[in-house]
Amino acid sequence: MTIRTTHVGSLPRSQRLLDANREHRAGALADAGFSALLQEEVDAVVARQAGIGIDVVNDGEYGHAMLDTVDYGAWWTYSFSRFGGLSFEDVSRFDVRPPAGRDGRLSFSSFAERRDWVRFADAYADPDSGIHIANRNPVAFPTITGALTYIGEQAVERDIAGVSHALEAAGKPLSDGFVAAISPGSAARVANAFYEDDEAVVWACADVLREEYKRITDAGLAVQIDAPDIAEGWDQMNPEPSVADYRAFCRVRIDALNHALRGIDPSLVRFHVCWGSWHGPHTTDIPFKDIVDLALAVDANGLSFEAANARHAHEWTIWRDTPLPDGKYLVPGVVSHSTNVVEHPELVAQRIRQFADIVGDSRVVASTDCGLGGRVYPSIAWAKLESLAEGARLASR
Repeated sequence: MTIRTTHVGSLPRSQRLLDANREHRAGALADAGFSALLQEEVDAVVARQAGIGIDVVNDGEYGHAMLDTVDYGAWWTYSFSRFGGLSFEDVSRFDVRPPAGRDGRLSFSSFAERRDWVRFADAYADPDSGIHIANRNPVAFPTITGALTYIGEQAVERDIAGVSHALEAAGKPLSDGFVAAISPGSAARVANAFYEDDEAVVWACADVLREEYKRITDAGLAVQIDAPDIAEGWDQMNPEPSVADYRAFCRVRIDALNHALRGIDPSLVRFHVCWGSWHGPHTTDIPFKDIVDLALAVDANGLSFEAANARHAHEWTIWRDTPLPDGKYLVPGVVSHSTNVVEHPELVAQRIRQFADIVGDSRVVASTDCGLGGRVYPSIAWAKLESLAEGARLASR
């Protein structure tokens, strides 16, 4: 059978869209004009994915708010405009320390104190090191100052309508489309001046995000839950916790997510795990084997994860000993966002077969490690998707 393909979500924005977004934010482009232009760009990016041979496509996350010119972090910061109860402070995104957990419970340290960032502080601080996060500009960082509410109805409906229109224009069914949405645990990584503790914030985020998830799936599209907090959060705890304590910390986030997904068909849900999309050493990443059962406990049929970057490419072997529950399928990354080298289609095919030979061709959808938008140069990103599609064709044969 033919092995299907997809990607994680973010794709390079065109210069036209970047310029329009800047003008819209400055008030120089009216809402109606921006919406029309956005739809044209979404139609084009879906058509380009389909033309390459990517089976399950999205809008490139074009509808998510861009807070800088290359959209790094838009997967997360888009949610700021969809939550009521937030106030903004003029501080750097990477210098904020969320409130400490109570009663000895784990909590995130500041972004700047990730253990990998501390170990390689010289490289992370040097804009010429090749670690692109060193070049980021500060953005306003939110603090929860009131009860969280969902105010993103119009925005998510625009996302849904945009993808649906583009799929029809490209001759693809709704079942071939997805919309990315943040996980409760990732949304909760903001400063808190209202709720009792970290767990209360996570559950409040789950209640709010349920509306976004339901609107997407009720429209017949799949929702991808972006949850780097499950794996990436390990590095953001300083000092390093025990694996048992960290798993308990993650369990709260899994339970809250399943609460938000209650009643939603798992076949319309895929769960994305990653270790963070910055181009760094990643020497303090938690092994996938330590959390894979938690990822499989999510009420989602699809499990998307990094499997191509140099720190995690060896972990495909865990599936020899990890039973894949009935109805679930793997969405492994077989091309990486963390290198400008375009993977050869033969290598892509070999990576796909590593998984397909264990769980079966029908239970693998070949993908990217993470979003490509803002992580690699646009022409390189599209070349990687071409290699992905060709590699899947080779693997299928």
